Amino acid sequence: MNFLAHLYLSKENNNILIGNFIADAVKGKDYENYPEEIKAGILLHREIDYFTDTHPIVKKSKRRLNLRYRHYKGVIIDIFYDHFLAKNWHQYSDIPLEIYAENVYGFLQESKEIFPEKIQKLLPYMIEYNWLVSNASVLGIERILAGMNRRSKGISKMDMATEDLLKHYEDFELDFTVFFEELMQFSEEKTIDLLLK
Repeated sequence: MNFLAHLYLSKENNNILIGNFIADAVKGKDYENYPEEIKAGILLHREIDYFTDTHPIVKKSKRRLNLRYRHYKGVIIDIFYDHFLAKNWHQYSDIPLEIYAENVYGFLQESKEIFPEKIQKLLPYMIEYNWLVSNASVLGIERILAGMNRRSKGISKMDMATEDLLKHYEDFELDFTVFFEELMQFSEEKTIDLLLK
């Protein structure tokens, strides 16, 4: 899953949220250098990624994508799923997405001293381009995919993935809706387990 989903699945625990947010920049056993709840957030992020990557619905979504994306298919589906979470945010939260995003950005800004350098550098871009909210529109997703393609020096062809999104839009949305119900339950149970360790 992408940023919005990971942040949302952290629920009201700010330390879990920090861990979940920085996890991709924390390699191997480096998570052990963090306080217990942040450590749990990092491990939760890894569990969510594994659950997502191995889930049959996600695999079905990947099969809908053009073969040209090769091993970038998982990243594209993560971005598509974040789009559907943002678009249908009112079904998952009573707090409007714009307010939720503003609150999260503020909190992350206050906490950034403990972030790995890579995440400290990423945060200003995330806020400036309002990634969490811009995900809700197809145009926003198109911009994100174009940026990802530039970062891969054009190898990923991700800038073309909006075609696939629009071609199978309802199928992808249904995949996301069914999958996310399972993921929410999994994350809730896994969070409890990790906090009890």
